[in-house]
Amino acid sequence: MGTNTAARIAAVPVGLEGLALVALAVWQVVAMVQGDTGSIESAIALLVLTIVGAAALLAFAVAVWRGRSWGRSGGIVAQVLVLAVALGAATGDYAHPLIALAIAVPAVVAFVLLILAARAAGRAKTDASDAS
Repeated sequence: MGTNTAARIAAVPVGLEGLALVALAVWQVVAMVQGDTGSIESAIALLVLTIVGAAALLAFAVAVWRGRSWGRSGGIVAQVLVLAVALGAATGDYAHPLIALAIAVPAVVAFVLLILAARAAGRAKTDASDAS
């Protein structure tokens, strides 16, 4: 699997996570319009954070697709943060293990694919320097 192939495969789940956050943002807007929020200020703050997260994940996906190292790095950090959210969903008074699993599985898949893409990029860089 070449660098470009590994990167493109890794970009897909990161992009899908970004699109999932876009869908979540739309849902948050609908909830605000319907008055289904306890605090409009908190709802707006959460919406802004969701949009920032979606933009970051989509930017990471595009960067990974193009073989940029910052996209892989950012994607890996994002997956670690998603796993922290999954851990929070699995523990505490209001634990939801199935929701935690639904959050964690795509993050683990994306994490592994990003690591494989980084390794492939490193091998390609080494091969290119050996050839010159």
